[in-house]
Amino acid sequence: MKSNRLRIAAAIVLIAANCTALAQNYPARTIRMVIPFAAGGNTDIIGRIFIPKMAETIGQQIIIDNRGGAGSIIGTEAVMRAAPDGYTLLLASAAHTINPAMVKKLPYDSIKDFTPLGVVADVPTAFVLHPSLPPKTVKEFVALAKARPNDIFYSTSGIGTVGHLAAELLISTTGIKLTAVHYKGTGPSMVDLVGGHIQMQFPSMPAAVPYVASNRMRMIAQTGEKRSPAAPTVPTMVEQGYPDFIVSSGFAMFGPANLPKPIADRVNAAMAQALKDPKVSKTLLEQGAEPTGTTPESHDKFNRAEIQKWIKVVRDARIEMQ
Repeated sequence: MKSNRLRIAAAIVLIAANCTALAQNYPARTIRMVIPFAAGGNTDIIGRIFIPKMAETIGQQIIIDNRGGAGSIIGTEAVMRAAPDGYTLLLASAAHTINPAMVKKLPYDSIKDFTPLGVVADVPTAFVLHPSLPPKTVKEFVALAKARPNDIFYSTSGIGTVGHLAAELLISTTGIKLTAVHYKGTGPSMVDLVGGHIQMQFPSMPAAVPYVASNRMRMIAQTGEKRSPAAPTVPTMVEQGYPDFIVSSGFAMFGPANLPKPIADRVNAAMAQALKDPKVSKTLLEQGAEPTGTTPESHDKFNRAEIQKWIKVVRDARIEMQ
């Protein structure tokens, strides 16, 4: 019995020593950052803003590998199957926390199969209306919707997207009845809103701001914990009396499961330092993305909470899983 305990203790010491040695030498070669979407989308744009500075900080080249498809599942699965050595990382969007609620047979567990490395940036959504609708506040909109059940149409960029689930959260929170119209992408959904065929939407802040600035949409609320610098005069849902209504797209980094903590901390530190660069921060804010740079521990809590939130929203709205 004693010899077994000694062997186990020796194995633990050896593993710890190997992890320490690996971390001390990390990174010794190029790092691959998988972005599970095609080039040009929000995740790709955010990645290309901070990754060059992160590479400079960490002391190795970081190449971007766009692996789009299946709502981010293809690229995410590739990272799950990679070696936990810090040379294959994932930059995920809110799809990472929504997919467990929307997809019946995910090829991975969004918590157990990944190591959280930190939330890079937060992109809140905007609550926008076509100018033909009179409400200027959320409570005015709720009163109008209750007087006209199912008569107000809202657009989404697809079933199970952040905008769709934000609208369903509004419905369950207020008891109103709205009619959903699902599009294949943000562009078409915004075009029909501007054209007056649709009356409301929850688009991302970067997508909404140009239309609001040109008075083609009216923003009556934003859904972050605090006001975004992109719309400093527009109150949040929390400020308007809906304390639990916080919806955002947390763009975050993950590694495969069992990534040694020293490597996870090294990656997180490089990311956080990159986000402190004035040029990186300014560029992200101009895109409507607020630099966050949370710790891995904070990211883990955020990841778990978001997954549970969206599971409840999907269940309450009786949205059929794909």
